[in-house]
Amino acid sequence: MEHIERRFSIGKKMYVFVLGVVVLTIAGIWFLSYRLTSNQIDRYYKRLTINSAENYASFVDVEYIRELRAAAETDEFQELRDLAEETDDESLIQTYLEEHGLWEDYVEQREIMRTYVENMDDIDYLYIVAWNPEVAEDGEHYDMYILDADDVPLYETGYYEQREPEFGDFDPRTEKEAIISNGDWGWLCSGYAPIFDDEGNMISTVGCDVSMEDVMADRRDNMISLSISAVIYTVIVLIAAFLVVTKYVVKPLNRISAEMKKFSPQTDRSYEESGVINLKSTRHTQDEIDDIYNEIRSMQIRIIDYIDDITAIKQEKEKVESEATQISMEAQKDALTGIGNKKAYDNKTSELNEAIASGNAEFAILMMDINYLKTVNDNYGHDNGDKYIRGCCHILCDALKHSPVYRIGGDEFVAVLTGEDYEHRNDRLNDLRKLFEKTLANSSAEPWDRYSASLGMSEYKEGDSSADDVFKRADSLMYDAKKAFKTKHSLIPD
Repeated sequence: MEHIERRFSIGKKMYVFVLGVVVLTIAGIWFLSYRLTSNQIDRYYKRLTINSAENYASFVDVEYIRELRAAAETDEFQELRDLAEETDDESLIQTYLEEHGLWEDYVEQREIMRTYVENMDDIDYLYIVAWNPEVAEDGEHYDMYILDADDVPLYETGYYEQREPEFGDFDPRTEKEAIISNGDWGWLCSGYAPIFDDEGNMISTVGCDVSMEDVMADRRDNMISLSISAVIYTVIVLIAAFLVVTKYVVKPLNRISAEMKKFSPQTDRSYEESGVINLKSTRHTQDEIDDIYNEIRSMQIRIIDYIDDITAIKQEKEKVESEATQISMEAQKDALTGIGNKKAYDNKTSELNEAIASGNAEFAILMMDINYLKTVNDNYGHDNGDKYIRGCCHILCDALKHSPVYRIGGDEFVAVLTGEDYEHRNDRLNDLRKLFEKTLANSSAEPWDRYSASLGMSEYKEGDSSADDVFKRADSLMYDAKKAFKTKHSLIPD
């Protein structure tokens, strides 16, 4: 019972299967929905930044940007820029640009950038940077800012900034994919477009950034909302699925299982009494479970029919065996006296021989020959002669209650003494002789009731090879007694 209670039933397996399928399906739908939505938004902002960067790069004053970069890269400008940043004095940069004839174009280009950003609602940052392909001694890339649409100090021009790790070996000449990153500036979508001169040399790079902070916040909120909706929907679907599975699978199987436990086939009992499953009143689904039910019912009926057939065959066999045993017993039974006949004695002799062979033999054989049988038959008829035989047989059997007696001839009987009769064999022999002498001496009885018989007995002795050796000695002793009886009563020997 403990094993049955702990087993993982098919009902539990169905619940686990449904749970797994529903959860995995809804989780997959949730993941795909989230990814598709996120990818669409990401693609939009990536296209926006790349298109904006390429668009602005198309009308940039390339020659001026090249001159401005060349000036910003000089040691003189870098020293001045450091001083301006240290003293927070933008006028130093303005004076330098005025002295080199770069200031008016600087103001014009910067205003164009600002106007462009103001007219593009989704763009947050627009700048021009000199992308440095060379690696510094510390193994990092440092890029120089040239122009920025944002309101930054003038000394930001020419500022070298360490490239953020997510841009690594990014090359704007070959890379056409915008990058979404979460760095020092927060979530940004950054797109770059190179600025080439007439000879195809890359002068600088236009960078366009779009803040993704609000997008990511909305994405987190959407993910939370979508997760909550998925959980609620999962619970609803699971409840519905469990109800359906319970109604159409688990409960029918449980009812079938409960009915099967009632099945107890026995002989001489009807199908109903044997507990044959019967759920027809509740089974109308016509599905595979109904097929299982019908097959189980048919199998149980076949089992009962088989048991009935086996029982009938067994009973018939027992009847035949009983009749055969009865016939065998009758065949070994003397018709007149009801005791064993010559065949029965032969079988007993075989048993005795087996006992002798095994060294466990302990028995005696007593021979009895009826006296005066011919006289009774001749003078009083065979019916009275039969009575005479039965009377002598009764005396012998009554005296030897613990030993089998056989009639082996018309007037000859043999008894195999065992057990208590064997232990008191001499007493039994003397008692028999006295009984026959007493009945013979009863002159008031009918001639056929005056029983008389000659007796001879011999026991098994060491050296006897078979029961026949004992039989012959007993027969010889009986013959001597017969001879003495006839001499005593002046009878002519047969």
